[in-house]
Amino acid sequence: MELTKHGHACVAISDGDRRLVIDPGAFTDPAVLDGASAVLVTHEHVDHVQPDRLRAAMDADPALEVWTNRSVAEQLGGAAGRVHAVGDGDAVTVAGFDVQVHGEWHEVIHPELPRVHNVGFLVGGLVFHPGDAFTVPGTPVATLLVPLHAPWCKASEVIDYVRAVDADQAWALHDGLLNDTGLGLMGGLLGERGPGTPTPYGRLTPGESVEL
Repeated sequence: MELTKHGHACVAISDGDRRLVIDPGAFTDPAVLDGASAVLVTHEHVDHVQPDRLRAAMDADPALEVWTNRSVAEQLGGAAGRVHAVGDGDAVTVAGFDVQVHGEWHEVIHPELPRVHNVGFLVGGLVFHPGDAFTVPGTPVATLLVPLHAPWCKASEVIDYVRAVDADQAWALHDGLLNDTGLGLMGGLLGERGPGTPTPYGRLTPGESVEL
């Protein structure tokens, strides 16, 4: 399989002619949906999904289907059975990929702000995209997509999350609000200038790919 970063929280996972897109939100080029076999959406925030854009992609491609949590599914509408609501503990097959669903809630931004539902996706038993949560799947993970920066997290929590999952490799995700200085700072904390993690860390630039 091939993993491609597409900006902020979005990645695509490809295997032959199958291409799975996860969280194509507002900070991602809409062209990421062109030729997608299926889409996974972790939660409803605009940096992870734009319902109008996703509905337009489904209108353009009658074969395109979406798997997401119930609240996002309701926003997208039924789309003639092409939008599928999933939750923690579910295991589904999406465009030929085995997908396990983990987690229920978005991390707390502030106690006075409402929390939304959030699910993470483990694809092919290899790649875990947690969305906006520090969900530990409870099963071995080869590749962790680690949320690097957000209003709901701090550096110590990111480091502890990478340690808790204990994947073979961590790649940066959710980094669209960081400039080069911030990216370098967080990369150092997760690497040679930090307290140490058991997981090698790296960052793909938008459009860059890696074989899994």
